[in-house]
Amino acid sequence: MSTQIPKTQKAIRIHESGGWDVLRYEDAPVPEINDDEVLIKNKYAGINFIENYFRTGLYPAPKPQTLGREASGVIVAKGKNVKEFDIGDNVAYASPATFAQYTKYNPAIRIFKLPKDASEEKLQLYGGLFIQGFTALTFITEAYDVKKGDYILVHAAAGGVGLILTQLIKARGAHVIATASTDAKLQLAKENGAEFLINSKTEDVTKKVLEITNGKGVIASYDGVGKDTFQISLDSLARKGTLISFGNASGAVPPVPLTALNPKNLKLLRPTVFNYIADKEEWDFYSKELFDLVESGKLKLDISKIYPLSDYRQAAEDLESRKTTGKLLLEIPQ
Repeated sequence: MSTQIPKTQKAIRIHESGGWDVLRYEDAPVPEINDDEVLIKNKYAGINFIENYFRTGLYPAPKPQTLGREASGVIVAKGKNVKEFDIGDNVAYASPATFAQYTKYNPAIRIFKLPKDASEEKLQLYGGLFIQGFTALTFITEAYDVKKGDYILVHAAAGGVGLILTQLIKARGAHVIATASTDAKLQLAKENGAEFLINSKTEDVTKKVLEITNGKGVIASYDGVGKDTFQISLDSLARKGTLISFGNASGAVPPVPLTALNPKNLKLLRPTVFNYIADKEEWDFYSKELFDLVESGKLKLDISKIYPLSDYRQAAEDLESRKTTGKLLLEIPQ
């Protein structure tokens, strides 16, 4: 490794599970790489709700833990077995421990090589694209294969995943029924392709869904909210409908009896994105599709705010209080 690489770095870490007060912006060791890894100096890191799950202990992990799951940056060191990447390459990738100045990574897994002259805008876009972009793309293909003419319910449609889901579902010729907690958020969902809008604070979601679908219900519901909306999603489904429950923004869904699916022959999934892009064939297929969608302008990432790494606690409070729309990023100090 180069002598220019420091031994310590700034990172967002937790030493115990809990609320926002357990977050620490502190010095941590720069990771050492093996022969198959690269060391990436991060520039931008995407903020996702999964950090909340690790912080609160919903997803257990060893401590101390550096948070973060995706980033963009530049390779500053590489192991002797790494052939396809060079020092100086701009990359975007999905990995644990990206809320830090440096992250080690095995580039044989999931990584985009970006142009040498990639702009700040591109680094921002790809730094926050991985988790939510691949989540939306794989879920509308594998969790439920969205088809032209389908009526689809998207909860929290103005959030990061919600806006991408809305764009992709609309592009397939399906009808998006969007829920959000404010009229301003619903307007954003409409601008991204939502056809029908429901204010989840002031309207009966299931009643409105049944009105929109002439009493049939939706063929699929994409629900990243969790506890507060699970029963609403279930009640809004049509016969043979599919509920894709993929998040816990309002809390974890309590245990569900299988008999709850009987009345309408429903399907229930709790997918995670990385199980859809686990092998090379899957990764190659979806990464090419996502890259093509973004580069062609058919899919846009709404980056609503960029926080300094040191302000991650504020970003977490804003996200978890549902004050935000679109994608949030951290800018990593250089």
